Amino acid sequence: MIQHELLRDRGILTLEPKGKLEAADFGALAAVVDPYIEEHGGLNGLLIHAAKFPGWDDFAALLSHLRFVRDHHRKIRRIAVVSDSAVLAVAPKIANHFVSAEIRTFDTADRAAALDWLETG
Repeated sequence: MIQHELLRDRGILTLEPKGKLEAADFGALAAVVDPYIEEHGGLNGLLIHAAKFPGWDDFAALLSHLRFVRDHHRKIRRIAVVSDSAVLAVAPKIANHFVSAEIRTFDTADRAAALDWLETG
């Protein structure tokens, strides 16, 4: 499950996994962000706040995740990963090969700095 919030006034989507990612999570995210993107042309940023990557519930969830990334990555300017996890600190280096957004990692204590970085572009 992914807890999410669209900060409409800042053009930032925040995500916080609360368990294994499910296929329905990505449909729910699209229902929230697609109308915003249609109206504004994109998002200033995406903030992913996670202690660790929880994995996927099943193969359908993995496919839904990949489709969501494929359909949205060109519409997001910046991605901030807020985590103290060493594994998640490496993920942006890998993701840079697949997404057009600028990606940066922040320690959990620096969540406010991550939001400011996303907003200021």
